[in-house]
Amino acid sequence: MAELNGTPIALESLQALALTNYGHFTSMRVEDGRVRGLALHMARLARDCQAVFDTELDLDHVRELARRLVPASGASVVRVTIFDPALDLGHVGSDAQPQVLVTTRPAGSLPLPPMRVQSVVYTRDMPSVKSVGLFGSLRHRRAAQRAGFDDALFVDTESVISEGGTWNIGFVKDGEVIWPDADCLVGTTMELLRQAHPSTMQSVRLTDVASFDAAFATNIGIGVRAIGAVDERTLPGTHPVIERLRKEYDELSSDLL
Repeated sequence: MAELNGTPIALESLQALALTNYGHFTSMRVEDGRVRGLALHMARLARDCQAVFDTELDLDHVRELARRLVPASGASVVRVTIFDPALDLGHVGSDAQPQVLVTTRPAGSLPLPPMRVQSVVYTRDMPSVKSVGLFGSLRHRRAAQRAGFDDALFVDTESVISEGGTWNIGFVKDGEVIWPDADCLVGTTMELLRQAHPSTMQSVRLTDVASFDAAFATNIGIGVRAIGAVDERTLPGTHPVIERLRKEYDELSSDLL
């Protein structure tokens, strides 16, 4: 399902999104019409709209449009994409009139099995913005998968770990949760877990991975997923702290979309 401003999207609008590919989005896991971290998703859309389009976004209108496509029951992933079909490659500096594209897809079952990730030197453009420009992330995901891994893990030229292509990474050591202190997109799942579970932030390098007891990835699509390997370094596929994080995440309150 896909609607632009509450009506079926026209081909020319999709062409603008595909060819110019300038905008931002958020994806929400909706269960029986409710969303964990709804306020965080809305705050992200408002913040990114200012950063990308220099204008404000009517969040009440966004929620109204998203509700139109949400099933009354069950779990789905609702993506809200903000872009301006009138902007093209030659005139992207024009004043913007951002439009709201809402798409839905079925949500997968959780939890997912542990994944293996391959490190790669890469930093996304404007890491704090959830932009539609995913070419670099997907290029590295493809390379990692063709090398036998599940996804890519981004590090800088000093081997400092930041994030995955579309997820955050956390570590466990001596029963404590540690998040990398690096420029990244702080996901809503990560932020909710930071609010629910004591944790610390510190710089983490690839050479530090061997000193941790476990590692995990987070986003709304995967929840809390164990990381079973970073490059050739294997890690446990399960850990009591990871199970506790999953339980705490599942028990978080949610809000009606």
